[in-house]
Amino acid sequence: MTEPGWAVWITGLPASGKSTVARALKERLSRLGVEAQILESDAVRRVLTPHPTYSPEERETFYNALVYIGVLLTQNGVNVIFDATANRRRWRRAARGLIDRFLQAYIRCPLEVCRERDPKGIYRRAAAGDAAHVPGAGEEYEEPWHADVEIDCLRDSPEAAAEKIIEAMRRNGFI
Repeated sequence: MTEPGWAVWITGLPASGKSTVARALKERLSRLGVEAQILESDAVRRVLTPHPTYSPEERETFYNALVYIGVLLTQNGVNVIFDATANRRRWRRAARGLIDRFLQAYIRCPLEVCRERDPKGIYRRAAAGDAAHVPGAGEEYEEPWHADVEIDCLRDSPEAAAEKIIEAMRRNGFI
């Protein structure tokens, strides 16, 4: 029987550094001989909803599907790194409830810093009135109540953030 995989959900505001930390974590794990699949929400969204509206119903469906994909992968021995804002706690809680070996890493990043970074221009579009659906700019982002790992985007480099996550994984017997 295949040993179940684990999952780490990296959450935070858009442009907080989730993708950068996810890639750093995957790279660091790879050097340790541990493989993981990144489930990057933007890439999965392009497949599931090619023309996203970001309506509440669509988000609910999308995050339920993302969690389901993560559950299937971990049940089949694949380690998963979720790279997804998931602005509602219930979506992250659902993953925690369905995946036995689960950690949540929260990137705490001031909204002003995210707006300055804005690599996809979403905060700029939100300010212009073209994207009211952006968490932190029109749409609420519910911070985790009890993240397993907290990362400070102003102090922790992506590599240091990855190391914090790996330390938590070791403490919890994931690696």
